[in-house]
Amino acid sequence: MTPEMLIEFAPKFLEGTLVTCGLVAVSLFFGAVLSVPIALVQTYRIRFLAQAADTYSYMMRGTPLLIQIYLLYYGLGQFESVRQSWMWPILKNPEICLLFGFSINLAAYLAEILRGALLSVPRGEVEAARAYGMSEALVIWNVTLPGAVRRIIPTLSNQVIFLVHSSVIASVIAINDVLGVGREMNLSFYLVVEGFIVSGAIYLVLIMMITLVSRLLENRYAAFMR
Repeated sequence: MTPEMLIEFAPKFLEGTLVTCGLVAVSLFFGAVLSVPIALVQTYRIRFLAQAADTYSYMMRGTPLLIQIYLLYYGLGQFESVRQSWMWPILKNPEICLLFGFSINLAAYLAEILRGALLSVPRGEVEAARAYGMSEALVIWNVTLPGAVRRIIPTLSNQVIFLVHSSVIASVIAINDVLGVGREMNLSFYLVVEGFIVSGAIYLVLIMMITLVSRLLENRYAAFMR
C-alpha cells in the first residue's frame, strides 16, 4: 500500500466514517428512547405488557444481530403482502432497514441494563420523594429514572462500543461504511489486508473518542458511585 492509495481513498474513508457515525448515533437515540418504556414495564410488571416486553427482550438478545438484519432486509421482501404494503418503501431502503434493526436490537439490551439500574436506586430516595407528596409518576420521572440513568453511564459506553463494532454489518447490505470502503480499497488495488488495517485504525480512533466522552460523563454525573 502506497501513500498515493491512501490519498485517493481518504475522501471515501471520511465518507464511510460519517456513515458509520450516523448509523451509530441515530440507532443509539431511537434505541435509548424505546428502551425506557420497555424497562419501566419490566420493572413495575405492568399487567399484560410485562410478558410482551420480556418476550421481545428474549428474542432480540437471544438471536444474532446479523440474522435479524438479514430477516428484515432479505426475508420480509419474500412476501407479496409485504411488498404491496406501506412498509415496503421503508424495508427496501437498506439504510432505514439497518437503522430499524439496530434500534430495536439495542433497545432490548439497554432496557435490561436500565431495568437493573432502576432496581438499584436506593429505597430511601424513593420513600423520601413519596413522603414529600410526589405521585408515583413524578417519583419515577424525577427520582428513579434520573438516578438509574446516572448509574448506567459506564455500562452504556460499552454498549455504544458494541454498537460501533456491530455497524460493520452495514457493509453486507450494500452500505459503504468504514469496513465497506476498506473492502473496496482492497478490491480496487488487488490488496489483501491493507484496506482492513486502515478500517481497523479508524475504528480504534472512534472507540478512543467514545471512551473519552464516557469518562467525562462518568466524572460529571456518576462520580457518586465511586
